[in-house]
Amino acid sequence: MEARIALCIMAKAPEAGRVKTRLCPPLSPADAAELYRCFLLDKIAQAREVAGAEPVLAYAPAQAAAVFEALAPGFTLLPQRGADLTARLTAVCAELFRNGCDAAIMIDSDTPTLPTERLERAVAVMSGGGPDLALGPSEDGGYYLIGLREPRAALFADIAWSTEEVFEETMRRAGALGLDVGLLPAWFDVDTAADLERLEAALAAPGSGARHTRSFFARRRAAVTP
Repeated sequence: MEARIALCIMAKAPEAGRVKTRLCPPLSPADAAELYRCFLLDKIAQAREVAGAEPVLAYAPAQAAAVFEALAPGFTLLPQRGADLTARLTAVCAELFRNGCDAAIMIDSDTPTLPTERLERAVAVMSGGGPDLALGPSEDGGYYLIGLREPRAALFADIAWSTEEVFEETMRRAGALGLDVGLLPAWFDVDTAADLERLEAALAAPGSGARHTRSFFARRRAAVTP
């Protein structure tokens, strides 16, 4: 029987003042929310392309179900529960396994230019009999993807999220648990004004994908063109 692998996007409702606040300025809160909405649309489209995985979206806040029903039709939707990211990741992971999944891959929503091949590789790692853990490091010291064969709450407990130690601490804990880690190549996420400039430059390249995010920048340029 083919393994059931959940590919789960961790997402927030794209509300002004609640998402991508570190991009304000240069963006207004409304523009930052619209950019994040474009990130979500691109990530949702990308997840649909990945063979061998069941698309899932874990959303916050819990009352935003209707928003994500419209953004991600056909996805399994799970509300994020818990006071902080540790609690939310732990709860989402546990729920995926309770629902009968053989492996759970959780991905961020801040990497619109991440090559789909990275997600496909994570699915391949979790499908085979190799590493216990798939991990995709972010260039800022975090990670954009974590894949597990069973719940591992110790990997999330008391982590200092949004710091440059997240990836290294996760690797240390994986080692202490005796887990074999399948590492994916690093990629950049978009949190700062410098990241925003890098993203816009990357999307100018032919075949860069992320059509919703590219359209956001095109609209923004058109708005300031005399």
